[in-house]
Amino acid sequence: MSDTTETTPGWLSSDELEMTRARMPILYVESVPVRVDESGEVTSVGLLLRIGPDGTVSRTLVSGRVLHHERVRDALLRHLEKDLGPVALPHVPASLQPFTVAEYFPTHGVTPYHDPRQHAVSLAYIVPVTGDCRPRQDALDLVWFSPREALSEAVQSEMPGGHGVLLRQALAHAGCLS
Repeated sequence: MSDTTETTPGWLSSDELEMTRARMPILYVESVPVRVDESGEVTSVGLLLRIGPDGTVSRTLVSGRVLHHERVRDALLRHLEKDLGPVALPHVPASLQPFTVAEYFPTHGVTPYHDPRQHAVSLAYIVPVTGDCRPRQDALDLVWFSPREALSEAVQSEMPGGHGVLLRQALAHAGCLS
């Protein structure tokens, strides 16, 4: 029995997280931040620019774990604020039905999604943002692309682990594929 008090409920230590990742799927949320016009059509898509642990630069979506005893809505808002800043003003959908469920495996080829660290299940959402987005944490930049630019081969090739597939699914769900 430990005499210490848990001050950050829901968080695992690095060792506990590594051990858990090796034994069971981890639940994530992923957000595709978009700007929409007055009729609700997607006019631009925000992609984060990050440097990976191996030094590679890539484009990615807002993503993160759902903590123990945390609502999905709260996890979405926490990760959007963490990655886009406190005044991004995201509009989390009234219905929390994701546009897709992405299953990430540590083995290539099981699904289009790959995460070498773990088996993860991710609920994916399209989230309109209306405020001033300034990347925080480990993101270098946030770049807004038109849907056509986001689907270009150049941008898609910069999105590892299946995020390009997920972005394509999001834009198809929003009616942006012609």
